[in-house]
Formats: sequence, structure tokens, C-alpha cells
Amino acid sequence: MGYLFTSESVSEGHPDKVADQISDAILDKIIAFDPNAKVACETLVTTGQTVIAGEIKTNTYVDVQQIARDVINRIGYTKSEYMFDGNSCGVLSAIHEQSPDINRGVVREDPMEQGAGDQGMMFGYACNETDNYMPLSLELSHLLLYELARIRKEKEKMTYLRPDSKSQVTIEYGDNNKPLRIHTIVISTQHDEFIHPEKQTLEAQLTADAEMVDQIRQDIIHVLLPRVKAQLPERVQALFDENLILHVNPTGKFVIGGPHGDTGVTGRKIIVDTYGGKGAHGGGAFSGKDPSKVDRSAAYAARHIAKNMVAAGIADEILIQISYAIGIAKPVGIFVNTYGTAKINLNDSDIARKIEEIFDLRPKAIEERLKLRNPIYLETASYGHMGRTPRMVKKTYSSNYWPTIEKEVELFTWEKLDYVETIRKAFQL
Repeated sequence: MGYLFTSESVSEGHPDKVADQISDAILDKIIAFDPNAKVACETLVTTGQTVIAGEIKTNTYVDVQQIARDVINRIGYTKSEYMFDGNSCGVLSAIHEQSPDINRGVVREDPMEQGAGDQGMMFGYACNETDNYMPLSLELSHLLLYELARIRKEKEKMTYLRPDSKSQVTIEYGDNNKPLRIHTIVISTQHDEFIHPEKQTLEAQLTADAEMVDQIRQDIIHVLLPRVKAQLPERVQALFDENLILHVNPTGKFVIGGPHGDTGVTGRKIIVDTYGGKGAHGGGAFSGKDPSKVDRSAAYAARHIAKNMVAAGIADEILIQISYAIGIAKPVGIFVNTYGTAKINLNDSDIARKIEEIFDLRPKAIEERLKLRNPIYLETASYGHMGRTPRMVKKTYSSNYWPTIEKEVELFTWEKLDYVETIRKAFQL
């Protein structure tokens, strides 16, 4: 019997994502000047205020206030009418040094024996229903909002758009667990009050609100969706049909939004950041954490393994759990679930043992393999950490206290299919 599965995404202007981006921008600048820094940076944003807190151990100094303002302005919160804008919001810093009790468990004389920064379990997931081995529902949810942000920044169409938005996509699957059609799309986008009531009455206001929603709906249908479909392979385009249910701003107008409409906090969108509810999640957030925190680095490593395993033909779908004890380098356990889709004559326990032989999962080894001691994190803080395209970029960081740094870094290294042949050889495929 078929079933429905749903994933959601939020835009870069969503308050929780504003917080994530500020935390990761601070992390990036610190790591650019001090690659060995220990950073756990949390951000809260609300009406007219940004609060930055956390524990940082570093030999450099960065202007967290200016970093926060730059991020907020870049996202698009640049007008006082938003009740939150980069030039005028208050920025409070409450950062202190990392606990020595934690530091003693992480730092070792031999860097490869660096202990995990905390206990916990991290998950990686991959499936073959999309070209980048991600769940289709989440892939589409991200793409809808990424394209909506591009339209907003182009300032040619849908000029009423404001930064905050959310999406949700429901996929109908058949008995064989393959997507049959796109069942429902939900788009909620913040907007200017671009149609005003003719009279100062409730009825006139409701009429104006309905006209705005109708205009946004028409633009979603005729502007956004065609641009999104054009980027999809034909097999996914074919999943759009005349029975698609589309909800646009279901509550009516959405003028009050962003941090003024809803307080945002770092780390509250962990399912959006990973697999949209498919697979599993260990509960640890990513943004603002340096790679000694296995919440982040081991989750990236688990995705890297899962993606390469599916690409190598080991299984159509795979979930990998890696668990750690604080201060201990080697994982305390590796778990694999192929959901009965394995293509080889090994059970999931045997596959887990093979993974342990192929991949060094000590925190320092992960850092080196995936090049995580680099300023690569701001780009991860919106539209998902997984399923992204690896690429080289040049970054420049200036400071009033240190020489300017120019560095070429590789983004999303955990998405590279660089272990496929190694895996195939290990499994004798």
C-alpha cells in the first residue's frame, strides 16, 4: 500500500536560520585566523536585538558585533519597518572561555588521539531517489526556498517579498517505495503590505488581504514553480501533475515575520539541516560548533560514508549511526540499517564492521579527511548541510588586529563521491 511522506525547509531569513548564520559566520572568521580554536557559539535574535553567547578558546579576536550586522544585512533585513535590521539592532555578546574540564578531554599530545568533544550519537543517511542521494521531499523543499530567495534578491519580479519564508513538500509513494507524484506543496512567504484597503474597515482590510494572497499564489504558480521545475531532471518534473495541492500563505497575509514575528535561536532546525525526517537524528545541532564537536564532524562523516555506500551499490538506502564517549577518540559503536535494500550477501552488522575497517572515525581523522579546520561553515547554515554541491571558493578575511587572510577552501567535502571505488574494492564488487 502506498503512503505519503513530508519534509519542510525554511529560508535564510527565517529567525532560526538567521541565528545559525550568525553563529557560523563567527566560527568561520575565528577559524580563518586560528584554525585550532575551540568554538561553541550560540545566537538568539528577536525584535531589535541579537544576543550572542557561548564558549570560545582562541588566540585571535574578532568583532562579533560587526559580523552579526553583516550577516543580517546580507540576508536582507535592511529596513527599520521589519523591526529588525542589521544597522540598528542591538548586539549583546556574552561569550566566555571554554571549560577547562571539557578542554582536557579533547586536547591530546598526539593530535590523532584527540578525544570527542562530547558524548552522543550521530546519523548519516543516503538514498538513491535523487541524483544527490537525498530524500526528494527535502530536496524540493530546499530548492523552492532557495529559488524564492533568488527572485527576491533579483528585485525584478515578486518585488513585495521579504526574507522570511517556509516550505513543505509531501510526496506520494507507491508500494515499491518509489515516488509516484508530488501530492502537496505549502509555501508561506513574508511580504510587504502591497495592497492597501480602500476604507478603514475590517471588511476592506480582509478584501485587501485576500487580494494579496491571490497575487502571491499566482506568482508562485507562474514565476517560482516554472523556475524550480526547469532545474529538475525530467523524471522529477513528471511528478508534477494537475492534482497537485498547493497552499500559499494559508493563514492569510504574512507581513510580520523574521525575528520580530518569532524569536530565533541557533540549532532549532536540525531536521531541516539534515534529512527532512528520513532516517534518524541524534539530536545535536551543527551551527556555531568547531569540528572537535562530533555533533557536527561525525554527522558529516556519517553522511559521507552513507552517500558513498549507496553510490557504490551497497544498498538503495542506508542509515549509519556513529556514537562517541566524551574524551575518547574511537567511536564506541557503529550501527548500519539498509532497510532490506542491501545488494550484497552481507548482513547489516557485517557491513558496519567493514565500514570501521575502511574509515578512520577518530575526530582528528575526520577533521583531516574532510578538511574541516577551514572557514567553510557559513554556506552550510541555510538550505541544508547535506545534499549540497562540493566546490572550491576563495575567501578573504580582514581584521583591525591581524594581517588580511586570503584562502581557497573546499565547501561540502562530505558530499564528495571520493570513496566509491575504495568501498567497491573492500566489498569485492
